[in-house]
Amino acid sequence: MNIDDAGLTLADPTAYADDRRLHAALSALRREDPVHRVDPLPAFNPFWAVTRHADVLEVERQHETFINEPRPILVSAAQDRYTAEHGRMLRTLVHIDDPEHKALRSVVADWFRPRALRKIEVDVRRLAKRSVDTMAELGGECDFAQEIAVDYPLYVILSLLGLPESDFPRILQLTQELFGSDDAELRRGRSPEELLQVLLDFFEYFNQITADRRANPTDDLASTIANARIDGEHLSDADAASQYVIIATAGHDTTSSTIAGGLQALVAHPGELERLRRDPGLIPSAVEEMIRWVTPVKEFMRTATTDYELGGKRIEAGESLLLCYPSANRDEAVFDDPFRFDVGRDPNRHLSFGFGAHVCLGATLARMEARAFFAELVPRLRWVEPEGEPEWSDTTFVGGLKHLPLRYRIT
Repeated sequence: MNIDDAGLTLADPTAYADDRRLHAALSALRREDPVHRVDPLPAFNPFWAVTRHADVLEVERQHETFINEPRPILVSAAQDRYTAEHGRMLRTLVHIDDPEHKALRSVVADWFRPRALRKIEVDVRRLAKRSVDTMAELGGECDFAQEIAVDYPLYVILSLLGLPESDFPRILQLTQELFGSDDAELRRGRSPEELLQVLLDFFEYFNQITADRRANPTDDLASTIANARIDGEHLSDADAASQYVIIATAGHDTTSSTIAGGLQALVAHPGELERLRRDPGLIPSAVEEMIRWVTPVKEFMRTATTDYELGGKRIEAGESLLLCYPSANRDEAVFDDPFRFDVGRDPNRHLSFGFGAHVCLGATLARMEARAFFAELVPRLRWVEPEGEPEWSDTTFVGGLKHLPLRYRIT
């Protein structure tokens, strides 16, 4: 594969729905030009593609040299221009840097520490059982991605926030429109104005939550965000809504992608499913392998604050770098036989949750949910086979399976 074509693949949403094509490009980049200049004008502004595990780690470890602003994720040149002209509406932990990042992260961090999450573990296991029971009730056939994998983590995170169950479908729709803006089946639209309207709908909803929780404080995560103070002041409505949005969206979409992609991997590798049946103690390592295998977050961007040499290339101040997590998670220098799905892989130094100051806040919860689900499913799953072709979402940011038709028998 021509190395320039390989680089352009990273800016093509359809490539992330075609595993073979994507990984052929990423393997070529790691092998031939691991820090590669990509210039896909006019659709996207230029960036450096960082594809090796060691180089991604080097950037992640230096959050003052490589910052999130002004280009935290890969979006079209039109969207970059729109943000530059109108300002950024969404200001989540993904979009900002220290000292603001540290202050806003501290508002919710305690909710995602292991001690706090142990308090909800019984509820997580109950929801996992309910999901597997639902599979059984569906009569041995379902679109697992749509009917099971989506709902389970959605219920977990929105219950943690304290949102009413009647609102869950609306949050799911908005999440799919937000992350599915490159997918014809999922998106509301592709223009900056249409994407803005999705955010406006989110903000309208969450501004009402903020007002309610300030008037009537409760003991849920939404109330913590609404009533938090930094330097004595409440968060602005925009900052509060931004925190709700990242928790409510990434807090379930990435986990549902891991669970759907993890089961699809087990179906495609029946020997690994049998290993889990024989040794349920492998479920924690199997979940780590699913997270590596799926890599729901495809990239984050960083901007250099100073000239820097990375992988033998001179990165100039102001230039952007794309941290390619699917590539880092298949790096032959780190993973033994990286294209083998191995439920017992140990060590497993995947970077699916990032690293350093911006490491995923919900990593512990995501692991808990996936472990609970497969601990419930595997002993009850007598057999399973594909009922049709799986389909992945078109994306350059967050995504995974959108359809996984299966036939199965559950006890």
